Amino acid sequence: MTIRCEIVSQDRLVYKDDVDIVILPGIDGMMGILKDHSPVLSVLQFGVITIRKNNEEQYFTVAGGIAEVQPDQVTVLADAAEDISEIDESRAEAAKARAEELLSKAGDMDTDEYLMIQSSLRKSSLRLNAVKRYRNKKSRNQDS
Repeated sequence: MTIRCEIVSQDRLVYKDDVDIVILPGIDGMMGILKDHSPVLSVLQFGVITIRKNNEEQYFTVAGGIAEVQPDQVTVLADAAEDISEIDESRAEAAKARAEELLSKAGDMDTDEYLMIQSSLRKSSLRLNAVKRYRNKKSRNQDS
């Protein structure tokens, strides 16, 4: 039995397919969602969404948002979301370095600007950590 999963970011449809399970980083912890799950509306924290279909896993970073769970569908409305396989590691490293440099010079920065740069650092760190942890996970598991 499968459940429909849609991940939508502010600018595009990131993923849409019927899957076996969706694992979400809810604000109160990780949530595994299967077909016929009770309806739930949950705030998402920065983290990784895992989708399992036919014993294959696919990973997506999510930088906040909400998830609506219905018995036959999971809809993620993300502030930002990205398939980990599509992350440009060098761009993420450069974004992290820029944000760290700007934060080190935060002396006369207003609060909104500071929070925006801090959010950018958090997103780039999430992306880099996800790449390191999940990008080659399937090949490492096959080598074992």
